[in-house]
Amino acid sequence: MLHFGLDNSYARELPGAYVTWQPAPAPDPQLLYLNEALAAELGLDPLPLRGAQGAALFAGNALPSDAEPIAQAYAGHQFGGFSPQLGDGRALLIGERIDVHGQRRDIAFKGSGRTPFSRGGDGKAAVGPMLREVLVGEAMHALGIPTTRALAVAATGEQVFREGALPGAVLTRVAASHLRVGTFQFFAARGDLEQLRRVADYAIARHDPALATAHASGTPARYLGLLHAVALRQARLIAQWMNVGFIHGVMNTDNMTLSGETIDYGPCAFMEAYDPAAVFSSIDHGGRYAYANQPLIARWNLARLAEALLPLMVASDAEAEVQRAVAQVTEVIDAYPAMYAAERLQGQRAKLGLYNAAPADDGADGALAEDWLGLLHTQAVDFTLAWRRLADAAEGREDALRSLFAAPEALDPWLTRWRERCARDDTAAGPGPRGERALRMRRVSPWLIARNHRVEEALTAASDDGNLTPFDQLLAALQRPYDETSEHAAYAEPAPAAVTAGYRTFCGT
Repeated sequence: MLHFGLDNSYARELPGAYVTWQPAPAPDPQLLYLNEALAAELGLDPLPLRGAQGAALFAGNALPSDAEPIAQAYAGHQFGGFSPQLGDGRALLIGERIDVHGQRRDIAFKGSGRTPFSRGGDGKAAVGPMLREVLVGEAMHALGIPTTRALAVAATGEQVFREGALPGAVLTRVAASHLRVGTFQFFAARGDLEQLRRVADYAIARHDPALATAHASGTPARYLGLLHAVALRQARLIAQWMNVGFIHGVMNTDNMTLSGETIDYGPCAFMEAYDPAAVFSSIDHGGRYAYANQPLIARWNLARLAEALLPLMVASDAEAEVQRAVAQVTEVIDAYPAMYAAERLQGQRAKLGLYNAAPADDGADGALAEDWLGLLHTQAVDFTLAWRRLADAAEGREDALRSLFAAPEALDPWLTRWRERCARDDTAAGPGPRGERALRMRRVSPWLIARNHRVEEALTAASDDGNLTPFDQLLAALQRPYDETSEHAAYAEPAPAAVTAGYRTFCGT
C-alpha cells in the first residue's frame, strides 16, 4: 500500500462539515491517464503510480495508507434556486499534500460511488466526461488560467447508465481546495454560526493567511477581508475566461471556489464565432450562464457569499450594527464590476499589444476593445483566430486577418484607430524592435483552444472504441496553445458553422 504523505486538515479541523466514507470498489480497474508532471509537482514519484498499482489506487480499490476519505457537505444555488443540502454526491476528498512549492493541495476522487449526499444518483462517472475534465482543465492550465487539474483517470470496468450504457471511470482531481460559496451557505442556512466561523477561519488560514495575522478570529474585519479577497480572485478569473472565450456552463454557487480556481468541467465549451449570447449547456434553457452573463453571475454568487458571511460580521442584533455590516458587504459587491472591468481591460490591452497606458486611456482603450468585439460579432468571426491574426497585423501582415471577415473593408476604420493607439504606445515606451509587439501579443492570444468538435472526437473514440490515441494527440497539442506549428494545424481550425450551431454539452451526471 502506497504512502502519499497526506495531511487531512479539513477532516481534522472541521468536524461536522463532512461525512467519513469509502469509495465503491471497481471490478476491473484500468489506468487511462496519469499526469506525471502534476505528480512530480505534488512531490510524488510517478513510477509506482503507473500500471496495475496505479489503476487500483486511482479507481479507489487501494487507497494510500494515510488517506482519510470524506464527502464534504455544502449547499448551493443551482440556476437561481437554493438547495440547502448538496454535498459531494459522487466525490471524496482523500487528503491534502504540500506540493514542491509549499502549497497545500487537495487530492480528491470524482465518480467514486454513492455517498450520503447522492440524492438518488448513482455516484458514478463515465469515461467521456472524466477525460473531458483532463482535456479542458489542462488546456486552461496551459493558458495560464487558475484551474483544478486532473492527476489521473481510471476506468472501473463497469457500466454506468445515462441515455445508454457507458464505460465507467473515476477522476482524481487536484485543487487548491474544494471550499466553495456553497460550503458557507450550508452552515449559514442552518444558523450554525460556530461552524460557519470555523469554516471561514479555515478558509482564511488556507487562502488568505495575512488576514489571520491582521485580524483576530471573530472580528468583522477578518470576514469582510475574506469577501474582498474572494471577489478580487473571481474578478481575475472571470476576466481570463472572457478573454479566451471560455463558457463555464454551470456557474452555480457550489461551483464557485474560494481559491479562485475554475472547477467542474461539465457543460463547458469554448466559443468559436464571437457571440455574447453563446450558450452550449443542454440544461441552461434560459441562458442564465451565457458567455456575456458570466461576470454578472459571478457578482450574484458573491452576493450569496456576502449573505452567508454577514452573521459573522455583526457583534449584536442592534439595528445600527446590522446596517453597518450590510453597508460594508454591499460596498464590496458594488465594487466588483469595477474590479472585473479593470482585470478584463488589462487582458484586452495585452491582446491589443498595448503596454503603456495611463488612467486617462481607460475609456478610449475600453471602447477600442469593445468596437473590435462588435466587429467580430457582426461578422461572426472566430474569436480565437481573430485575436491571433491581429498579432500578424501588428507586423504589417493583414491578409490572414482580413480573410476571416465576410466584409473586410469594415475593418479599415478600426485598424486605423488601433494603429494610432499603438503609435502612441510606442512613443510612450520609446522605439522597440519591429515585431516585438506581435511577439508579445502572441504570448497572450492562443492559437489553439480546446475546440469542441475536436474534444468530442477524442472522447467518442475513447468511450466507444477504447482508442486513446486521439485523446493523447489532442492533449499534447493543447499543452502548447501559443505555439503555431504545422504539426497541430488541424486543431486550430474552427468547426463548420452548422456543427457549432447544433453543439450541446452535458453535465455528465
